[in-house]
Amino acid sequence: MSKLSGQSRSKARIRWTGAAIVLTGVAAGVLLAVVQGRQDTDRDAAVVAVAVEKGEVTLDVATTGTVRPATTRALGFAVTGTVRDVAVRAGTRVRAGQTLATVDDREAAGDVNDAEASLGDARARLDAAEDAAARVTASATACATTGPRAPGAQVAAVGCPTRGYPDTGGDAILTAEQAVNRAARAVAQARAALDGTVLKAPIAGTVVAVAGSVGDRVTGGQTFVTLADTYAMQVRAEFPEADAGALRAGQSATVTLGGHDDALNATVVQVDPVGAADGALVRYGALLSFATPPGDLLVGQSAQVRVRVGQATGVLRVPSTAVHDISGGSGTVLVHGGTTSARRTVTVGLRGDRYTQVTGGLTAGEQVVRSW
Repeated sequence: MSKLSGQSRSKARIRWTGAAIVLTGVAAGVLLAVVQGRQDTDRDAAVVAVAVEKGEVTLDVATTGTVRPATTRALGFAVTGTVRDVAVRAGTRVRAGQTLATVDDREAAGDVNDAEASLGDARARLDAAEDAAARVTASATACATTGPRAPGAQVAAVGCPTRGYPDTGGDAILTAEQAVNRAARAVAQARAALDGTVLKAPIAGTVVAVAGSVGDRVTGGQTFVTLADTYAMQVRAEFPEADAGALRAGQSATVTLGGHDDALNATVVQVDPVGAADGALVRYGALLSFATPPGDLLVGQSAQVRVRVGQATGVLRVPSTAVHDISGGSGTVLVHGGTTSARRTVTVGLRGDRYTQVTGGLTAGEQVVRSW
């Protein structure tokens, strides 16, 4: 009996094991079908198609830059002297013609007095030379009008010249005139030097540097005040050579200043013709001018710069992510037709930041896979 019971239990275990294997296989099949169904559903859901449409395609290049004055003037005194007064400091806003600083003018004023005295002497010598010439001319005229004398008559000593042409003193007058001209130039130079003891602003702007203080000895022509035209500020930006080739004067741009969110309209006014090495890269500088400069611009302020280097309006376009294998003006898109998608070669124009222009191979309204 016990032997039969053992055999029965063994057969029961085999039957249960077989049933478990069958159930496991069925469950695995069901699970696989569910997973495959979900994958197919996810794949279908992942295909996002967009319509080919007409619109604008734009291409921008971006970099960073700094705000700088459009014009900077290095100003110095015309004479050597000791600084007597400094009326400004860095950051002072000034108007055109405003006095910035002065040096001791006593020596320059003395030079003006000496030059004017020399001019007076030269003019007096010229007057004397002209008077002498007039007397000689009058004497020669009197001798020429004297009639023939009678035989035996006495000749009056009238100082008549004995040569054919009278000496009118022309050489003396010429010499005196040259002396007057030299003295007049000396006076003009002395007065200019006196004026140069006062340093004035040639333009309205902001003082960015003062190179001395009261009591300092300065040399004529040496920069003492640096003045920036902060009423006409610009942005200086450096572009890598890959982008610089597309830059042109007159292109529109936007500038976002450090600490600000609003983008300001600007225009490219200059592109450097020669680049500068920056490590292994070559960069080209560009200047941008604000359309309407804000009043709170700071010299050296950082800026984010975007320049529009390409634009096409009213053209067929698709997202740039939809076009692959672009080469020689053509590319490949995946045209979506309901449940299937097929590759198609298209011709392309401007490839912008978000959209690419399609010039052939697609029509408006067709569906393409946005990203694949």
